[in-house]
Amino acid sequence: MSEFFQKKLSLPPFPSGYHLITDLVEEGIPEIRQIQTGFLQVFIQHTSAALTINENADPTVRKDFQTFVNELIPENYPRFIHTYEGPDDMPAHIKASFFDSSLQIPISGGKLALGIWQGIYLCEFRRYASPRSLILTAFGTVNK
Repeated sequence: MSEFFQKKLSLPPFPSGYHLITDLVEEGIPEIRQIQTGFLQVFIQHTSAALTINENADPTVRKDFQTFVNELIPENYPRFIHTYEGPDDMPAHIKASFFDSSLQIPISGGKLALGIWQGIYLCEFRRYASPRSLILTAFGTVNK
């Protein structure tokens, strides 16, 4: 029998950077433990932050992400017009588009089937971000 579960997860404000949120996501939708085979979709309801999956062990990976992306899309780019909320406004929107607004992760045996070194990142591109909202949708075969 297949079932769908959906929850909204409110994340606290994070500073600009790349933050591992795997544990928060798993705690936010404990129903994944009921799913034998399925998927979890994680969707962020914002345009100046994003999601990605990458290295979950060495924090220098997250620092290197931030360094590289900030050099690729600098705040001081002279042609930005959309700067109503500060110099990080338009760069945050572009950075979010380089990553993604949703992830799909397999569920196997009641657990996320991430690789041993993989984790879910919140990519926060604003210096003074507000809380972020995620929609978590788990679906798949449930043993009854």
